[in-house]
Amino acid sequence: MPFLSIRSLSRLALALALIAPLAACSGMNRTQQRALSGGAIGAAGGAAIGALTGGSAVTGALIGGAGGAAVGAITR
Repeated sequence: MPFLSIRSLSRLALALALIAPLAACSGMNRTQQRALSGGAIGAAGGAAIGALTGGSAVTGALIGGAGGAAVGAITR
């Protein structure tokens, strides 16, 4: 019997992935924070759209992340 099941390990990884960027934002200026947030939101959205449309979730995440980071960086 394994210590952590795949399901609980996946949940732990997701929780860490969502919490870790918050700690990284403390030393950033507002433009950098918006770029990071935009990239994260874009990557999540791109992965979801890619998976739902039958495409590659990884490709969707890469495209969405790049677009989100760019929009976040230029937004005031």
